[in-house]
Amino acid sequence: MDPTRRPFTRRSLLVNSTAFSGMILTPRLLRGAGPPDDATKPDHGFKIGVPDWSVGKLADPAAFDIARQLGLDGVQISLGTAANDMHLRKVEVQQRYRETARRTGLAIASLAIGEMNSIPYKSDDRAERWVWDSVDVAGAMGVQVILLAFFNKGDLRNDPEGVKEVIRRLRHVAPKAEKQGVILGIESWLSAEDHMKIIDGVGSSAVRVYYDLGNSHLRGYDIYREIRWLGLKHICEFHAKDYKFIFGQGKVDFVRVRRAMDDIGYRGWIQIEGAQPLGMMESYRKDAVYLRKVFPPKL
Repeated sequence: MDPTRRPFTRRSLLVNSTAFSGMILTPRLLRGAGPPDDATKPDHGFKIGVPDWSVGKLADPAAFDIARQLGLDGVQISLGTAANDMHLRKVEVQQRYRETARRTGLAIASLAIGEMNSIPYKSDDRAERWVWDSVDVAGAMGVQVILLAFFNKGDLRNDPEGVKEVIRRLRHVAPKAEKQGVILGIESWLSAEDHMKIIDGVGSSAVRVYYDLGNSHLRGYDIYREIRWLGLKHICEFHAKDYKFIFGQGKVDFVRVRRAMDDIGYRGWIQIEGAQPLGMMESYRKDAVYLRKVFPPKL
């Protein structure tokens, strides 16, 4: 069955907003069915960041200097790599990141464990330990969201036993995350419906979806409907991506994405993980300028 045709029965969908053209966007036009009142106050806008691996600085504080050159608000940082034994678990490494963030005037947006793509959470005890420790790191670094990656060797599609083990392991760590106010965000190739099977299986508010716009669009899911269906309760953060394209010139309609975010009341981080057809710096500068127009810091 086409994933975009699956019945969305968990909650009623809001009526889709009508399409409109132009880049001059106003809060009134974009609110659509209307998010909660406090989500549209002037001090509740969006923040644009970038993952460290997207700027070629995986697990390297130098990513902050590049993000500053791009005019961004912050960086999504990696817990580390297998080679450096997830070095952000060390107090001295955490301090280097804090100092770099302070010097550049940028924020540490969230954490990520991308190494789980090659050392799967569903089958490798090392990954389970990393996730457990990452909750403490997030608390120490003052961030709320941890991206857990489930691609390549960690892919959960057509792997019911893998999903079952992921649920078991998340049940173990979720109470710790809840206690520390940390959210574990699942990023995978799964549909919204299949993500919810994991979330329901864990039964914790600390487990949510880390929603990648490009990945889900590439899989054929109706991303605008999925965002509304999952809602603010089940989405913790977003990756902005449009395979092969500069934002605004490709297949992902970011204006429709914004309207879906408005409908659920989302305000927060959007991380650029885009294509680089013009080279990384020029491509991401253009992406950042475009995203600022659609997702402004002040509404």
